[in-house]
Amino acid sequence: MTVTDIEPEPEPAQRAGGVASVRIVRVVRETDDAVSLELAPADGHAGRFGYKPGQFLTLRIPSALTGSVSRCYSLSSAPHEEGPLKVTVKRTVEGYGSNWLCDNAVEGMSLDVLPPAGLFTPSTLDTDLLLFGGGSGITPVLSILKSALAQGSGHVTLIYANQHENSIIFAAELAELAAAHPDRLLVLHWLQSVQGLPTVEQLAALAKPWAEREAFVCGPAPFMAAVSAAMTSLGADRKRVHSEKFVSLSGNPFETDSTAVDVEAAAADGETATVEVELDGENHEITWPRKRTLLDVLLAKGLEAPFSCREGACSACVCRVVSGEVTMRRNEVLEDDDLADGYVLACQAIPVTDDVSVTYS
Repeated sequence: MTVTDIEPEPEPAQRAGGVASVRIVRVVRETDDAVSLELAPADGHAGRFGYKPGQFLTLRIPSALTGSVSRCYSLSSAPHEEGPLKVTVKRTVEGYGSNWLCDNAVEGMSLDVLPPAGLFTPSTLDTDLLLFGGGSGITPVLSILKSALAQGSGHVTLIYANQHENSIIFAAELAELAAAHPDRLLVLHWLQSVQGLPTVEQLAALAKPWAEREAFVCGPAPFMAAVSAAMTSLGADRKRVHSEKFVSLSGNPFETDSTAVDVEAAAADGETATVEVELDGENHEITWPRKRTLLDVLLAKGLEAPFSCREGACSACVCRVVSGEVTMRRNEVLEDDDLADGYVLACQAIPVTDDVSVTYS
């Protein structure tokens, strides 16, 4: 979508850079240190919040020191439920965003958000799945689990690790799902207070009967590393083991003027390439200055390309190279298999070849 030369002041739900507004319609206290926020998009913007199971939202959280901070939170709701969007936030000791939301979020409050994004989602729901959740890492896993049971045909096994029984987020919902789908869903709980921290060997023993399945894991970094090692020890195909990684954001997309980059001046001062972009069902051919990232170029041209951190630390801006070659300045989230499939981060991508074609579909 191209921005016209002169346009009226945008409504709150139509701010530049893809920012939209949502209203908290319900706050659910899941555990002593975790809340779920049910969110309703502002009028006229529901269509911007279509999402896949396992994706996340980026929220703008007020800060007296910096104006705001941005944080990524996975959606625990599932697309087929057709109800409010729901993100689940667990309080962390040093986490400003999680503490602010747990202490201050109330029904009726409005929040700025960026639309759903992320690659942590199954390519098909009609397959058997092995899911791992550690603590609040259950959030995107639950979205995948519910979607698979409601819209897929496969079997699902969930291995869910927590510190103690009272810290199990969605305990009642998981029990209800297991009772409703006894032939398709198996939930295995691991409690650190009873069994200690799960080792690679113990996780491998638990996962062994289902090691050939497509696997998804989200949780604290040590937990994800242990699961990865366990699956490798079982001979699992790395391409079928997917980890959700979030790196703390140092920048703030809500406080950045995403159209400030002078791409025309950059094109005049240096070498350029040509990029053909498929975005929102439309094709655009754009001059791409070699020293500017793809995201900078698209935003400067008025295209509503998705993004969040602009640091290579999330997958909100991911797109796929169809032809040509690019390189990335930084990459904290895409794995070798993603790169082999042509996925790149637009916020870090610069051209190598003279002609490049990418798609966001």
